[in-house]
Amino acid sequence: MSGPDSGGRAAPKGRLQGAKRAPQAARTQAARTQAAPATTQDSPQERQNLGSGDGPPTWRGIAEQVWLRRLALLAIAALAGLLYAWAIGRDTLEYYYAAADRSMSMSWHDFIFGAFDPAGTMTVDKLPGALWLQALSVRAFGMHTWAIILPQVIEGILTVLVLYRAVARLAGPAAGLIAALVLAVSPATVALDRENISDSLLILLLVLAADAVSAAIAGRAAGDAGQDAPASDPDGPSSGAVGGDHLVAGEQAAPGGRGAVAVDSRRPAGRVGRVRRPGGTLGRLILAGFWVGLAFQAKEIEAWMVLPALGLAYLLSGPGPVVRRAGQLAVAGVVVALVSVSWMTAVSLVPAGDRPYADGSHDNSVFEQVFAYNGFGRFGDQTPLQVRAAQLNPAAVLPVPARAADRLLRGGLGLDTGWLVPAAAVVAAWGIASRRRQPRGDPLRACFILWGGWLVTFFAVFSTITTLWPYYTAALSPAAAAIIGAGVAAARSRERAPVNWTIGLAVIIAGTAAYAAWLVSSAAGAPGWLVPAIIAVGIAATGLIVWSLAGRRSVPFAAALVAALVAVSLAPAVASVSLAAHSESAFDTPFESARVQEAVARGLGKPTAIAVQAVIPEWQDTENGAPYLMAAQSAALPSLIIYDTGLEALPIGGFDGTTPSPTLAQLQADIRQGLFHLVWIASGTDPRLRWITTHCVQISKRFYDCVPPNAG
Repeated sequence: MSGPDSGGRAAPKGRLQGAKRAPQAARTQAARTQAAPATTQDSPQERQNLGSGDGPPTWRGIAEQVWLRRLALLAIAALAGLLYAWAIGRDTLEYYYAAADRSMSMSWHDFIFGAFDPAGTMTVDKLPGALWLQALSVRAFGMHTWAIILPQVIEGILTVLVLYRAVARLAGPAAGLIAALVLAVSPATVALDRENISDSLLILLLVLAADAVSAAIAGRAAGDAGQDAPASDPDGPSSGAVGGDHLVAGEQAAPGGRGAVAVDSRRPAGRVGRVRRPGGTLGRLILAGFWVGLAFQAKEIEAWMVLPALGLAYLLSGPGPVVRRAGQLAVAGVVVALVSVSWMTAVSLVPAGDRPYADGSHDNSVFEQVFAYNGFGRFGDQTPLQVRAAQLNPAAVLPVPARAADRLLRGGLGLDTGWLVPAAAVVAAWGIASRRRQPRGDPLRACFILWGGWLVTFFAVFSTITTLWPYYTAALSPAAAAIIGAGVAAARSRERAPVNWTIGLAVIIAGTAAYAAWLVSSAAGAPGWLVPAIIAVGIAATGLIVWSLAGRRSVPFAAALVAALVAVSLAPAVASVSLAAHSESAFDTPFESARVQEAVARGLGKPTAIAVQAVIPEWQDTENGAPYLMAAQSAALPSLIIYDTGLEALPIGGFDGTTPSPTLAQLQADIRQGLFHLVWIASGTDPRLRWITTHCVQISKRFYDCVPPNAG
């Protein structure tokens, strides 16, 4: 199809636009240079081809790049799905949440209020956002282990895909692909997405929020550079678009030179580039606030931990004057607050008699459950599991990792997520410092600020809270992956990296490989070949990087970067494969010994669940047709019963046994009505339990028969 040339005449069919007669050569040369600008990722030969017209049509090369990127992204998503879903039917569940899934799948009333038990007497001790998806899966596919874990597998794959888009908006598609790959094989992420834990949904929604903020920042660069396609499109029309070569307003170069501004001279005269609308930026920030508010439904105030990073990145790099940016962030903050408290407010307006009691609170308040029991109470107070352990066995001591600045970098927590955290912190600091002279809206610097802020915030909080399960650390993985991807892409963006860059990269790779070897050497179940392999690959990658300093054509800097990426990813990738191969999940850490694996299974109640399953028929015979199978101290035993049978087992005191529901008067009324006869008590220190031990017949060490005549 013929098209107008730069002078308005039609070009001959089948020839590239701009291939004109000799008198127009100079003008056509400039048009070609602008229509197909060189980027900082082009080699000298590619730039020469683009300038001379000897290369393939620009649009065709771009289409091939998009196809390859999408194919690579599809392969990464498939790898993630394989790691997350491998043998998920054999994984050990968190029975407390699994019991709630079954209860919520049986009744829409229980579903809406997030009830723990089928009778709807008590909620779970957290907001039910993530459990809603699990309950819907159980309702659709039946009560199976894989049906409960399936939503987390899907959420994990979506997180990988969204992270690619978020990073590509600011740092280019290559950075997005690297970030997606690093996240997909992160051990903490693999372990988390193989369990029925709400953090999978939390992380997905927070990455979506980061993607929306990245789009708002990238929109500034697109509008300032006059791009015809928005820079927020990671598969945009040119690898030289904003984010691909990290150009922003004010970063211009001579036509045809490195970093030339992408201006399409083929656009008809009088047509201007797409102008970014301020309302679109505000809309993206509102969307980000909406995602954070939804994440609050999954993991409460942990969702708000990302707000400093998102706000700082936009405040420093967003469009418009600072007052307008601050006002837009304030509007987004209002959206966060409204969406976050929406379900809690709606539940609080329902009369107490028409809804389950809010577990974890002392006055049936969802707000107390969220902000005290699950919020600030986690800094210094005993954990709910420690409280429950003391209730069931006063002599038991449940240890938790001591709070320390380095506890995320050693032991099991280090094996989960520590691999790349030090390297990511160094790269983020380097990225921000190296681009300090760029214009305020520099997208690559904004990328380092956003994800670096995320990494620092979560690291600091996780180093100070009392409770820190291994799967918590998965929240660090997207930030570390994004920073590594952006750092590699930034280093790759130059044909010949500065000497200080190359030396710094060599130091980072050598240090990361040495740290990985140290972590693996401390793991009892690690394969013997892994430490020598890490050392060998690390030495090889460091050698290639140093060798590239000599400017050897046989060792281009890009090849050295690939070797570096392999070196830092080897150990965590093997750790992730080990987790999947051994059917380990969120409470496990890579390379555990058999003894530790058994201890984790005992802690989750797997042996007890098997034993309970065998004696449930006997308990049913003892109940003599009562509506409830039994009542029990805390939710420990009811979790196993409800998960296995769907029968009601009343949790006295909720999850940890201290919640004042049911009251003594309610228990007495339930016994008079014959709702249950059996009561399981481990330790009778609670006044409600002491009444049962003195008014009911003890039929075994921990069981009491509370038939009304006996309980009179």
